[in-house]
Amino acid sequence: MRKILAYPLTIIYFIFFGLLLLIFHPIQVICYNVFGYNAHRISVALLNLGLTRCLHILGFTYSFKVPDHIPTDQPAIIVANHQSMNDIPPIIWFMRRFHPKFISKKELGRGFPSVSYNLRVGGSVLIERKNPRQALTAIAAMANYIETHKRAVVIFPEGTRSRTGAPKPFQTKGLTVLFKKAPNAIVIPITINNSYKTLPYGKFPMGIGHHITFTVHDYLKVKDYEAQDLIDKVEHTITNAIKST
Repeated sequence: MRKILAYPLTIIYFIFFGLLLLIFHPIQVICYNVFGYNAHRISVALLNLGLTRCLHILGFTYSFKVPDHIPTDQPAIIVANHQSMNDIPPIIWFMRRFHPKFISKKELGRGFPSVSYNLRVGGSVLIERKNPRQALTAIAAMANYIETHKRAVVIFPEGTRSRTGAPKPFQTKGLTVLFKKAPNAIVIPITINNSYKTLPYGKFPMGIGHHITFTVHDYLKVKDYEAQDLIDKVEHTITNAIKST
């Protein structure tokens, strides 16, 4: 019965999701080209608020609280486990005061209304997964960017999303480069639970009626740790809070 109900709700969800992407694409272009960075950033945040709320159509709810004491005047590296593409809009919206940028695969840089445009002009970097040299060079450039502009980069060090919620081992090269090139950064670990339940049957239909939690842990300073020790601590912090269901 649950899966039967999911079919019409998923169709409604996709309609609203697609409309938001189409509507906000020209809004982003105008904001960026006419009014500049801050206007574009606000348009991206509002788009992702809408995308986040779209999951309410499927009966999903969220818990996402960002501690007030985390500073916003320093470069930040947001590290999270990855369970679905639905991890991204809430991070953009709820962490908006940190100006989050993304390390994304190159394929997303074209063909997706709103999403591709923001990745290309909003400060994120696009990497070629099959070209490690290009990927590490792009990550180093991102580290320099956040160090200079006091913004945040979001990285999912598992590499690919977990379809069962079980954590995957961290891939450490990207984190090591970020730590080296952004020594003044803070690291903000986030544990995501239950977002994999948005896709229990594959791509269609989507799941319905679950609660997704984002646990924002206390921040750590890059300069206080050796790189591998910091990676181990962040990985343990994140994975230790993943709930088995």
